Amino acid sequence: MATSTPATGSVATSTAGISSADEKRRHRKILQALTGLLLGMFVSMLASTVVSTSLPVIVHDLGGDQAAFTWVVTATLLTTAISTPIWGKLADLFNRKLLIQIAIVIFVLATAAAGFSQDPGTLIAFRAVQGIGAGGLAALSQVIMADIISPRERGRYMGLFGAVMAVATVGGPLLGGFITDTIDWRWNFFIALPFAVAALIIMQRTLHLPARPKKKARIDYFGIVLLSTAVSLLLIWVTNAGKDYDWWSTETILMVGGALLAAVLFVIVELRSKEPLIPLTMFRNRTFTLAVIASISIGIAMFGTSVFLSQYMQLARGATPTEAGLMTIPMIGGLLLASIVIGGLVTRTGHWKPYLIVGGVLLIAGSYLLSTIHYDTNFVLVSLYMFLLGAGVGMTMQNLVLIVQNTSKPSEIGVASSGVTFFRSLGGTIGVSVMGAALATSATNLFTDRKDDIGAALMALGEKGAAIGQQLASGTIPQVSSLPESIRVIVEDIYAQAIAHSFLIAVPLAVVSLIAIIFLPNKPLTRMTTSERVQASEADLATVSVAEGMETLTATATVDTDAATRGPGTPAATADTADEASAPRR
Repeated sequence: MATSTPATGSVATSTAGISSADEKRRHRKILQALTGLLLGMFVSMLASTVVSTSLPVIVHDLGGDQAAFTWVVTATLLTTAISTPIWGKLADLFNRKLLIQIAIVIFVLATAAAGFSQDPGTLIAFRAVQGIGAGGLAALSQVIMADIISPRERGRYMGLFGAVMAVATVGGPLLGGFITDTIDWRWNFFIALPFAVAALIIMQRTLHLPARPKKKARIDYFGIVLLSTAVSLLLIWVTNAGKDYDWWSTETILMVGGALLAAVLFVIVELRSKEPLIPLTMFRNRTFTLAVIASISIGIAMFGTSVFLSQYMQLARGATPTEAGLMTIPMIGGLLLASIVIGGLVTRTGHWKPYLIVGGVLLIAGSYLLSTIHYDTNFVLVSLYMFLLGAGVGMTMQNLVLIVQNTSKPSEIGVASSGVTFFRSLGGTIGVSVMGAALATSATNLFTDRKDDIGAALMALGEKGAAIGQQLASGTIPQVSSLPESIRVIVEDIYAQAIAHSFLIAVPLAVVSLIAIIFLPNKPLTRMTTSERVQASEADLATVSVAEGMETLTATATVDTDAATRGPGTPAATADTADEASAPRR
């Protein structure tokens, strides 16, 4: 295979035949290029995590019920899922640096606007716009990393991403809880603004990507509409079925039927489109197909459990937002530790599949064990269960994107990366909707079953009990930490059972994820970046074309073509051996 020289502005990561000084210089260029990207990811994560522990308080203050809480989360996940493949397709057509800057602007402005919400509907709408920017950050960060870091060396830099995740995922909930408890929850939505401005400036100065050939843009608008329709109808049905209408009803037939029709039309459109939103030909790649199946289950485990763990801490254990942030640290710690350690091992050894299998097993164990918790379960055990789940997500989430990028065509890196991210987000969206619907149904049934106990506790409180009873009857999410002891214990027990029941939904899907991981082809990771693979492909094509052209000419004499390269007096066999020895290993 012909070797290639990286384009101007790219950061090559192939380690064949480079000196220690070149290695240090290359490492420094990568760090400079990653600075703005890391800060952009920090903005995205901080804006999301800073409100995570405050959402029960926010929804309570805005007068929302459990369905509103679910939709505040689902709206973001839904638009993230829908927009991710769109951003991925745009990444294969346009300037990736400009696109990620646009994504940051959309994300942060929508987040700030959400801080002015006066009712759950407005909050849900701005959170939906926020998800559009989040989809861009999720898809484009993976694509840009593939541009500047090879799959084999990606683990070396996981420590940096782990540090960013640690500050955002641990510090965000703590900061958000502190702001909610001491100032006002609205300030949670404004905290990311200065970091976003800094990210845009630093990214403009440090992120230099290889020039890409210009292509005529063809956006699959019809596919976008059909995909949005199918996913939205399905989620609206899951959220409202069993509450606003029966599971088997006219509404169910219309919504499910409409979702299936839109999904079928989407497949037809994608097969006929010249620039499909999600090229269905990628499903011929066994690695991509199995990674998608695994990602759906991981999305449910990652998004679903993390969202409702915050509710568990506040509704089932009476924690304040700040305390809830502290109490979820074990899961974050498991995720960070696993991603950093396993990333380093993948780079050092080149082996990835054993770690993915272990991660799949931990996902099953963590999901099942969390489905057994009660309001008075020893918190040491709850912490262990959260750690196992976090470690499972940390071992699998990024590595699935990594192996897909390793086997995809360079021209399809954007849609391949965003495809896996899309199905992970879609799984998380469906998971939050299904788990939220199950939680709401279970909580309603349990409140009905315990109405005698609740009535007795409220009567003992006199006039104060009547006000609390009216609040509970309204369906608004209660602020459990402020309830009197007698009624608080009952409410905590109800929500603990309901949340644990919803966790059980993730278990069979985690099993499916493990099966898909087991059947993934165990292909070695390349040491070439996307840019280098493109150049190598072009060089190979040129070499083949010249060779084919030469075969059409009539030879007039026998020429020793190796003489010019091996020098006088060097035997041909020696030259061939030297060429093989000097060929770079890939």
